[in-house]
Amino acid sequence: MKFHICSSTVVLLMTMACARLASVAPNASLTVSPIIAAENLKLAAAHSAANDGISMLVMVNGQIVFEDYPNRGGVDRPHELASGTKSFSCALAVAASADGLLTLDERVADTITEWRADPRKSKMTIRQLLSLTGGQETGDERGNVPTYAQAIQATATFEPGEKFQYGAVPFQVFGEVMRRKLESRKQSPLDYLKARVFEPIGLRVARWRHGADGNPHLPSGAFLTAREWAKYGELIRLGGTWEGKQILSASTLDECFRGTPQNPAYGLTWWLARDVSADLRATIRQLAFGTDLARSITGIPRDLVFAAGAGQQRLYVSRSANLVVVRQATGILESLAGTRRSGFSDAEFLSLLLTGQSVKSK
Repeated sequence: MKFHICSSTVVLLMTMACARLASVAPNASLTVSPIIAAENLKLAAAHSAANDGISMLVMVNGQIVFEDYPNRGGVDRPHELASGTKSFSCALAVAASADGLLTLDERVADTITEWRADPRKSKMTIRQLLSLTGGQETGDERGNVPTYAQAIQATATFEPGEKFQYGAVPFQVFGEVMRRKLESRKQSPLDYLKARVFEPIGLRVARWRHGADGNPHLPSGAFLTAREWAKYGELIRLGGTWEGKQILSASTLDECFRGTPQNPAYGLTWWLARDVSADLRATIRQLAFGTDLARSITGIPRDLVFAAGAGQQRLYVSRSANLVVVRQATGILESLAGTRRSGFSDAEFLSLLLTGQSVKSK
């Protein structure tokens, strides 16, 4: 297993250009940032690699300080983000808001006009759609993403704002909203996202799945290398700025990191490290089986937000810790099918990374 700590005059000893963590003595005091010790990186990387991990990348203050590509991973190997793709809809909405294409509190039916006669759908806002509290039936797609037309036809089984329901349908509905709003510009939602957000930060998408209708999948389907995904995380960490230029409105972007009463651990397309009651956790499958960050864990920043995908694909961002972390892994299809779950734990991984301690010992 090869670990690499890359040099930076800010975060490493100034005499080091590059060091292999495997060669660092267990009691070494070398650190790569005020919050991450070299031994912690080794422990976190070992946990990731032992649970199907193929990439781990750590950025502190905008500098890559650690990379690891076990299990046939590679720095140039793009990997599917699965539902990690969902968080890009936050940037899509924030950009569209700044460009006057929409507001978060406008009704979806203002654009999907055929919804105006539906007693439930007619009341749903963009904010409710992207916080997954819009009320439409969703959640059992398991990788079978509906077309935009199929998504807008899905029945609303709850009143908007009544219940959190995780699934592909809301993101495909949002895709149709954006498709209609962009018709006059002759851009697809993905064309707009690339031009408005990705290209200004130099982010290169290796591949993006499209549906039978020719439209890009917004709930899943993006393929990126760890370094490219980290660029998006850095844009989020910096409040929407890039090299001094405001790419995304900071105030609107912050709307993506506010939970709802229906699920305090989910904002607009982003998961949040927030406390959620045991009773509520039990009703939300993704909190019961997908992530264990819906409770306070010593050493993990409470402002931490993350994009998450099947197979435990992860992009973690913390502004208070000046931190961006990417973790990618195999096992997406098995995870979607429910035939196998890795032993990866968000809490264990981050606790090892940030404190050097296993959550089991706390």
